[in-house]
Amino acid sequence: MKRLLSLLCAVVLITGGAATARAAEPEPILDVVTLKDGSTIYGEVVEMAGGTLVLKTPVSPDQTVKVNWEHVRSLAVNHPIPFHLKEGTVLIGTATAGPDGMILIQSEPLKGSLTVPVTAISAVNPLVQAPVIYAGSLTGGFSQTTGNSHLRNASLLGDFVARSEQLRLSINGRYVYSDNANTLVARNARGTIKLDFFITKRFYWFASAYFESDRFQDLKMRTALGTGPGVQIIDRGDFTGIFKDLSFYTEAGVSYFNEDFRLAEDKSSFRGRVSMKLNWPLLDDRITLYHYDEFYPSLENASNYYFTMDNGVRFRIWEGFVSGLQVTTRYNSKPAAGTSDTDNMYLLTLGYSFDTTRKR
Repeated sequence: MKRLLSLLCAVVLITGGAATARAAEPEPILDVVTLKDGSTIYGEVVEMAGGTLVLKTPVSPDQTVKVNWEHVRSLAVNHPIPFHLKEGTVLIGTATAGPDGMILIQSEPLKGSLTVPVTAISAVNPLVQAPVIYAGSLTGGFSQTTGNSHLRNASLLGDFVARSEQLRLSINGRYVYSDNANTLVARNARGTIKLDFFITKRFYWFASAYFESDRFQDLKMRTALGTGPGVQIIDRGDFTGIFKDLSFYTEAGVSYFNEDFRLAEDKSSFRGRVSMKLNWPLLDDRITLYHYDEFYPSLENASNYYFTMDNGVRFRIWEGFVSGLQVTTRYNSKPAAGTSDTDNMYLLTLGYSFDTTRKR
């Protein structure tokens, strides 16, 4: 009995001591941003890039607050981060508020503090991307039946984007095949390649090439070579919350459009080219919605045009492995004799995707 009482006392003492230790743990010290109007913001400084300071704070709906750097009077940062100065120096350390419009940076190599004007800082803890960022996917689908029916369906989809500060290369390809008891019922191939040269951060000039073949459209090869201006209306990081990775661009120009048919008379003309692309990753890229279209209206006859559109959703299964559902629509207002003007394809695929963009 005495041993049992001693054991209970020991447990109470240990538990009480642990609770006291937890109660004694200090609260984390928040960073402080003082604005020129005298107001202060408490949180954790994440970064300052492009003239915008980003803080992590639980008081905002998406747990981040953005502040125009021009409105900042002083800054106190309690965790070491890099401060990039406009003259090229990078100081890694903590910071405290100095005289009006000044920051005292405590950098370990300096063995002291350095007084820096707020206006002399070009970036704080920026996310440094590789010179070229790559993203893309390769997915495919296959089904087969035997016995009373003999059907085979196969599809392969691929896309690739390489982006630097001034250039963006986009490549997209698709192949679809189907037969019934060794009788061909569908065969379509499409490939596009486009190079964008960015004149400013948003405005660019593109050069594109479109190639397509379809046995059941009587089409040996459809070729469209286009060029013109484009605008990156929304880019990654423009917004926060669920829109943080949203991107959207539109472009318009002129193109040379040529169609070689198996039986019908070949056609060629100069046309316009209008295109839009939207890519919207959600829930940390677990779900991605996307849309892409190209519209080729004749410059000679407004009733003569060709339109193609891809709409889809991609689900991340594990790491880079993904599954997807895509609906492709193609419309030709002047199809070859004996063929329909509209084709729809519904594709369920499985494959792999990658993206080298650095994220916090």
